[in-house]
Amino acid sequence: MKAVSIIRDRGQLTIPDSIRQLVSWVAPLSAVTISVRKADEIVITPHQNYVNWEGIWEGIKKSRAIKGKGSINAAKFLEFDRNSH
Repeated sequence: MKAVSIIRDRGQLTIPDSIRQLVSWVAPLSAVTISVRKADEIVITPHQNYVNWEGIWEGIKKSRAIKGKGSINAAKFLEFDRNSH
């Protein structure tokens, strides 16, 4: 689907009704990500505010399990390093 719209003062762009009716995420006050793929192409996508907390905590657990010289784990090393400066 294509539609024509005019960019107004201050860069305001109204997304035509025909486009808004096709996608549910285009609504007033929706957060969007605007990116440039090519010099003549701007892409608008719904902003993803998803955080993979399971993945983050898994990474933290893995980093804490890493053993260094003398069998000191990463968390203990960081604590030692921060306290020694």
